[in-house]
Amino acid sequence: MREQLEQIKNNALAALEASDTPAALEEIRVKLLGKKGELTAVLKQMGRLSPEERPAMGQLANNVRAEIEAKLEQRKAAIHASVLEAKLAAEAIDVTIPGEAIPVGHQHPMNQVLQQIKDLFVGLGYQVVDGPEVELADYNFTRLNIEEGHPSRDRSDTFYFTDDDSVLLRTQTSPMQIRFMETHKPPFCMLAPGRVFRKDEADATHSPMFHQIEGLVVDEHITMGDLKGALTTVMRNIYGEDSVMRFRPHHFPFTEPSCEMDMQCHKCHGTGEIDGQVCSTCHGEGWIELLGAGMVHPKVLENCGIDPEKYSGFAFGMGLERMAMGRMKINDLRLIFDNDVRFLNQF
Repeated sequence: MREQLEQIKNNALAALEASDTPAALEEIRVKLLGKKGELTAVLKQMGRLSPEERPAMGQLANNVRAEIEAKLEQRKAAIHASVLEAKLAAEAIDVTIPGEAIPVGHQHPMNQVLQQIKDLFVGLGYQVVDGPEVELADYNFTRLNIEEGHPSRDRSDTFYFTDDDSVLLRTQTSPMQIRFMETHKPPFCMLAPGRVFRKDEADATHSPMFHQIEGLVVDEHITMGDLKGALTTVMRNIYGEDSVMRFRPHHFPFTEPSCEMDMQCHKCHGTGEIDGQVCSTCHGEGWIELLGAGMVHPKVLENCGIDPEKYSGFAFGMGLERMAMGRMKINDLRLIFDNDVRFLNQF
């Protein structure tokens, strides 16, 4: 047995010295020291020895195991160091080489215009507010003086959630004007930007989901002159002092009198055509509608508990996408939603 143990030790030490991978070391460990290993098999034969031989053979077997385990740990450390050194050499970084530039994103063109508009109105004393996109018809229509039977309440124009048409995706951010007037007393100026939803076909100037910015001012002695002055100031800051605007009469149930504000088409410059073809941006009109506005209807003020004999106000609502189109000279609204990096990188 002594010769057998010495042979196992010599063979093991030689095999371990020649091993150069963790897998090879593990294979040798299992072969020698595992439950069915060579050294384990020899130790199982200790029972056949005489009582006088067992202590000496037991001591020798323990010494052999200890030498093998020590050599095993030594080779593990050596192989680990060798692998680490090779990895460090392969992954070495030359800190003197210039680094690669990491592209940094920027605001979406629509958000750039939104932030500019918000900054302008905040500078004029407006408070920016937010509200729910899933709205009650009472706030979206009724309390804004839009009665039953009005075309905007039709299912062909509005996304309803309930059979009784009482809950819907808001078609405008005007409901925030009602919610704000419920909890605030005049005088105040508020701005309500957000997403709105209408059953519009997607074309160069329309989308079923778009962004609107509603504004409301209520105080004593507010006039159409205040409305025109505020909007003209904002538009000139956005589009430039030489931009051409116009106000024309219109009708909205929640304002009286009402108007619309248009901007001369930035693509055809008001001619309505390009190279003899109808302008695809303004559809030949020469003008792009920017917003609707007017003096707040007395009934809307009454619906919110505000005395229309003492207070007056003006309100307006503008489409953010159309504002961005004019500001960034974009000729098709759908480009704003396509997420085409080639387009977005231009801004």
